[in-house]
Amino acid sequence: MELLAPAGSPEALDAAIGEGADAVYLGLKDFNARLRSANFTYAQFESALRSLRRMGKKVYVTVNTVFEQREADRMYQFLKYLAGQGPDALIVQDFGVVAMARAEFPSLRLNASTQMNIASARGANALSRHGVSRVVLARELSLEELKGIKNETNLELEVFVHGALCVSVSGVCLFSSFLGGKSANRGMCTQACRRLYHRTDDEGGYYFSPNDLQLLERVPDLASIGITALKIEGRMKSAGYVGAVVSAYRLVMDAVASGDENEIRRGIEHGQEILRNDFARPKTRYFFDGKPSAAGNIDWLNPAQDGGTGISLGTILKVKGTGGERRALVCPPRGVILSARDSVRIHKSDDSNRVTQKLSFVKPENGNCWISAEEGSHGDSVYLIQTKEMRKRYAPVIAGNHGGKGPGRDKAPSVQIQAERSGVFPEGLYIAVSRPEDFYIVQSSRPQRVMLALSAKNAKYLLDDNKPPLPFKPAEIILTLDPWFPQEIAGYENGEMAEKIALLTEKGYVQYVVNNPGHFSLFKGYEKVKLIAGPWLYTFNSWSLSFISSFGADGFISPLENNRQNLERTLGVKSRNSEKKGGKKRHSALHSKFFITVFAYPPLFNIRANLGPVLNIDTFEDNKDEIFSLVTGPEGSRVYPQKPFSIIDKITFLKEAGFARFIIDLSGAVLKKSNYRDLMRAVKEGAPLPRASRFNWKDGFFSG
Repeated sequence: MELLAPAGSPEALDAAIGEGADAVYLGLKDFNARLRSANFTYAQFESALRSLRRMGKKVYVTVNTVFEQREADRMYQFLKYLAGQGPDALIVQDFGVVAMARAEFPSLRLNASTQMNIASARGANALSRHGVSRVVLARELSLEELKGIKNETNLELEVFVHGALCVSVSGVCLFSSFLGGKSANRGMCTQACRRLYHRTDDEGGYYFSPNDLQLLERVPDLASIGITALKIEGRMKSAGYVGAVVSAYRLVMDAVASGDENEIRRGIEHGQEILRNDFARPKTRYFFDGKPSAAGNIDWLNPAQDGGTGISLGTILKVKGTGGERRALVCPPRGVILSARDSVRIHKSDDSNRVTQKLSFVKPENGNCWISAEEGSHGDSVYLIQTKEMRKRYAPVIAGNHGGKGPGRDKAPSVQIQAERSGVFPEGLYIAVSRPEDFYIVQSSRPQRVMLALSAKNAKYLLDDNKPPLPFKPAEIILTLDPWFPQEIAGYENGEMAEKIALLTEKGYVQYVVNNPGHFSLFKGYEKVKLIAGPWLYTFNSWSLSFISSFGADGFISPLENNRQNLERTLGVKSRNSEKKGGKKRHSALHSKFFITVFAYPPLFNIRANLGPVLNIDTFEDNKDEIFSLVTGPEGSRVYPQKPFSIIDKITFLKEAGFARFIIDLSGAVLKKSNYRDLMRAVKEGAPLPRASRFNWKDGFFSG
């Protein structure tokens, strides 16, 4: 097994290698999911690559964000540069990166990022057929599911074993993006899961801030089933943290390799002792031992805990002085002695900001302690996150900063997209709902098609021969598969989804929205089935469109995060301004295959666990009075905004631009006749909705 460590900075790289990591993963200044970490200059990267090759260590470069069409040239230049440097692999999220690398730079080895949301052997094998060598699996999987995946794929499997967790399944979180365009899919996540929220009665909590993952004790199990690599999270963490965690896992992995049970036990005990001082959150094994029961025995979520890392020093009791002489009084717990050059993090009491600083002044006083505090006010929380003793010195990996010219200025070649089959789906309005009973409400507007979430409950209802007649025929119903597609239901041998699809197609349900690479394999051999690539199969560029099209998609739904300009560029639509100047309208063959969501309550968090018994809330709000809904059930939990996304007033423009298939997605709301009637009136009149969000449609992703 390989021990893979994070290197968010040259210092963290030194610590990882110094403590025995077999490989590191690092990012450069673009196209990686940790843009807020220090990352590496081209000169530093090239020097590190030369040094690590001599040491026999591996280097993986993170290219794990989506790119827009306007960035195709930059991505091409970046991949060409990396192909010339020859890292051991790239960790990628965007299907367009896979397509471009395979077509233009076949020497590049590709590992699928956990942002690709692969949780089954079907998903892994779908990527394997397109040249991916390794999959970084979703973190929400149990040991039994990992065994199942290993038994049904030959792909290398990489598993996270330590570090921070996302409450939402990676790759399907829109919360940060919805709040202001800072998308997790673009490396700009503002960690909405770590925020303080309030119920309407003012009672508050950190409802979605999970504990940290620790699977040190289960390393022998992972070795026994043949996992290729154990991955430590932490490109935003200090060198001291990286060194401590790597040393703990190195101990256990070496003990496992020896085969001596006593040595393994001692290694685990020693490793646990090291990790007690890693200044991180409380630990959990998350889903490794199995899904939480219906009773809600979830050990990884504590709403009373603010989710900060480090040792709590309590709240600031008093502040004095100004400028560089400003001091704050805190009360360290017994046994904690502060020193100058220790690092602390201050959390504002209203959760509006968090500031990290190195202490320049420390003075104990009657059991309390005065510390330097350029920022911080009475009542703010303070955490000790690193001591000066943790700053262990390691031999530097980077020897000089020679080279580093970086990418050139080449232009990306055009890409061919299969678009021969057109007109498969009729023009008009498509209405998406979450329950079959909602059909009776939406039938009043007679949409071209209705779309229904294919939950276990809905599948059972549709397959019931004794159900009352539905107002829509099977040929008028499109079933939507959830992007979360775990081995539990996806397995080739024991998975239930393939059996459901077979029964549903027999009853005439032959149109589906697929949202995971593994979904496509469910429909092999079904000639009459028509597939639409859903919004979670991110098609932000023509290269990703080409990749998904090669799977056999008959249609595409634009991603919910997409914006007008990028959609136009991707499909080759002339801008509105050029049309005003006399430019000829240009509609590609893809227009007849594209669906645009014009109204939705976007799912902001997609959580595998049923949080209902734990949180017992229906609605909550943030410190800006934005209100959200929590919908829970046996298949998981989702968070929706109460403010919908709407561009229904843009339908006329979209028709002029060549689009003719529009989705009203009501699956995130409790549908009422009166609300639906008002919505349809607005659609007919082309009127903007009050109290609605444009999401990223106008301004695009945040790029500041």
